[in-house]
Amino acid sequence: MSDAIVIASQLDDRLNQLVRERVPGAQVIEVAPGAIHALPTEAEVLFVRPLGPHGVDLSAPPPPGWPFGVRWVQLASAGIDFYPGWLFDGPVVTSARGTAAEPIAEFALATIFAAAKHLPDSWIHQANDWKWQPVTLLKGSTLGIFGFGAIGQALARKALALGFKVITVRRTDAEPEVAGVQRVADIGALFAQADHVVLAAPATAATRHIVNAQVLAQAKPGLHLVNVARGSLIDDDALLGALAAGKIALASLDVTEPEPLPADHPYYSHPRVRLSPHTSAISPGIFANLADRFIQNLQAWRSGATLTDVVDPQRGY
Repeated sequence: MSDAIVIASQLDDRLNQLVRERVPGAQVIEVAPGAIHALPTEAEVLFVRPLGPHGVDLSAPPPPGWPFGVRWVQLASAGIDFYPGWLFDGPVVTSARGTAAEPIAEFALATIFAAAKHLPDSWIHQANDWKWQPVTLLKGSTLGIFGFGAIGQALARKALALGFKVITVRRTDAEPEVAGVQRVADIGALFAQADHVVLAAPATAATRHIVNAQVLAQAKPGLHLVNVARGSLIDDDALLGALAAGKIALASLDVTEPEPLPADHPYYSHPRVRLSPHTSAISPGIFANLADRFIQNLQAWRSGATLTDVVDPQRGY
């Protein structure tokens, strides 16, 4: 790959430098995150980060001249919901599905261990606190995973190695890709049988508020709900009601709708909500993983081969 190629990138300079080092002839032009108003005329490739978290109006029309000279767009995320619709109306768009699966799976497991072992509440700071506090044994407990893509599969493999029983829901008759994972009929059965449920499905019209009052009413007593997917999967009013009624013991939420939440949102102060700022995917390795995926697709694009993870807007991912 020695021919010159101009890439407009909204990504961190660490990733841009990896691309420069590994792709001879690549000229990576840095573009500010957020709304796209114009691009260098010579840029054929756009590497774009999610626009929604930067306060961009995703319903706004495309900038005059779009798609400029761009022939291919690579997203820096698996989900497509933080981008305006017009981004998918022109050049081919590919996602970064799976690049953050391992850190997200680890984060989900960490929330489960923190809940079971009462961390950090079980840490003590004075002699008067020195008393035994019973904690929960996770081996033999049931983990339900809703969304069995790269994140769900990575989580399942780790959980099975730790002695969990793992269950999931499938849209088709296909067996789960990870041996030892059991299928249940639907999301209601998942909530009814699991001690911990992790949401790892994409945000689509079909998954919006899929965790609603009807599903939460079926929850196994003491259920811990973990969301590392998108906030739109949960009906917040229904979850707050289930927490108040004791149907849900704890909710660990790394994602919300919107992001960030308004300053007065009840999740901030709720005693049984553990809120984190969409941080589960952020790790030192994410830049290398994104660079690997981008360079793999760049090689395919320049040779006329099939691109990996082409986005289907109708499907939602």
